Parts: sequence; structure tokens; C-alpha cells
Amino acid sequence: MSDRLQELAVFARVADSGSFSRAARELGLSQPSTSRIVGELEARLGVKLLLRTTRRVTPTDAGLAFLERAKQLLADLDEAEHLARGVDSLRGLIRIVMPVTFGLREAIPRLAPFLEAHPGLRLDINMADTRQDLVAEGADVALRLGDLPDSSFGARRLATFDRIVVAARTYVDRHGAPRTPAELAGHACVMGPHLMARSRWAFTRDGKTVSVQPDERVRVSTGEGMMACVRAGMGVGMTSTVMCGDEIAAGTLVRLLADYDLPTVTAHAVFPGGPRPSAKVRALVDHLARSFEEAPIPPAPR
Repeated sequence: MSDRLQELAVFARVADSGSFSRAARELGLSQPSTSRIVGELEARLGVKLLLRTTRRVTPTDAGLAFLERAKQLLADLDEAEHLARGVDSLRGLIRIVMPVTFGLREAIPRLAPFLEAHPGLRLDINMADTRQDLVAEGADVALRLGDLPDSSFGARRLATFDRIVVAARTYVDRHGAPRTPAELAGHACVMGPHLMARSRWAFTRDGKTVSVQPDERVRVSTGEGMMACVRAGMGVGMTSTVMCGDEIAAGTLVRLLADYDLPTVTAHAVFPGGPRPSAKVRALVDHLARSFEEAPIPPAPR
């Protein structure tokens, strides 16, 4: 990489991560080298691009303007190299952020053929049920479930699947099954990390919607933890077919209130860099979109 391109890459990563040391680790450089490269860039331009404090590094107004163009130049270079080498010569690292259970059960199994088709690519997968700062994390793409907040990020829909209410067979044997949403008031509920699971539950039948406030007996910070509590018989949980389709088929979990519908869940690929992701990210998202189209997530069993 030429000195000027290295300057752009180092500056962009420092500005996004807010840290010289973090950028140095991710780029395989020493912290003094990272600081020197950015300092030389600022000296050559004759303008301060970053404000340095003991806690964080933030771009100046000039730095923000330069950052936008620097990212575009780096993306254009990536695109040019991809076109020159051809579609089968994608290479480099793709950093992906995804929810834990959706990643384990749906996304990761669909990624193996993609890596097989593109041996020059590497994946860095960060799994978390809390929504992270994708820019600071340096993510190239994130898989997000549910509604997307308004932002400058680009996005592509991948799949839509059902929300359902379930309980362990042992719980139903002890406490019975609610016949209407109102009867949930008499049941302990396990609440997960997602917004819909931590607020009122809205059920629809015959065109009429009724919402109930579940009795929060247990709250868990991850989807896997929530489902472990439900499987253990601690209470009723609202989840999705991704989380428990196999358990329902096996009979260890029971779907409740099957005559009512809940709002569906949509999975999106989100691009922190805007609506025009790099060639390698586009290839990965195209692969996932085709995979979900050819093998969609099964609907909830009745």
C-alpha cells in the first residue's frame, strides 16, 4: 500500500474507532507508528483533522469532511481492484456483527458455501444481542433484527419470520395454557433483550388487535439465555421461529395462543458505510439474500 493510501486507511480507522491504540491493533501497527502516520498527514495538509484527549479521539469539522472523502476513495480502490481481478478473486477481511441465536441457527450455516466460493476472503464475526456502534466497532456489515432506526446507513432486507409465544411442556403441565391474551396475566413471563419482548405484547385475530402487559418474572440479557429459562419451565416467553422451531417440533416446547398473530420479525443487512458497500460486502449480502430466498425460514407451526 502506498504511503498516501496508508495515511487514508489509518486516519479513517482512528477517526471511526476514536482510538489510536485500537486502530493500531486492528491494522497490525504499533501505536507510535499510527500516531506518526496521522501526524504526517495533518502536517502535509496543514490542517488539524483529529482532536486528541486522554479519553477519546474525535474528528474536527475538517476531519469529518476529509473522512467522508477518504472512505469513498478507499471504497473506490477496493471496487477497482475487484473489477480487475474478477468476481472469483475477492480477498481481504469482512467484519460482521450479528445477533447470537440468529447467527448460530441461521446466518453462520449459510456462510460456509460463501467462504468455499471465495478462498481469498476472511470473516471476523462479532456476536451480540445488544445493538453496537457499528462505526466504532469497525463493522463492514451487520445483521439486524426488527425495525431499523433512521440513519445514514444503507440496508437490504434478507428475511421475514414469525414471532410466537411458547412455554415448556413441563410448565404447561403444571400451570395450564392461556386461551386468550388476557389470561397471560395469570402466568409468569420471561423477557428477553429485544424491544418487543420487553414491552406490551400485541396480538391480532380477525382484524382486531389487543395488547397486554406481561407479568415479568425473569429478565435475561440474551436471547439464548431467555430461551434457556423458558426451556427450564420458568415461564412463558415471546420469541421467534428461529429461536425454537426445533424444540416445538420435538415437543419440548409448546406454542401458545396459536390462533393469534404477533408482528413479524425482519432481518436486514446494514452497511455502516452507506448505501454503496464494498464489492466483497455486496457479494456476501447477495449470497445471504439468495440463501434466504432459496431456503426461507419455516413459518410457525400451528
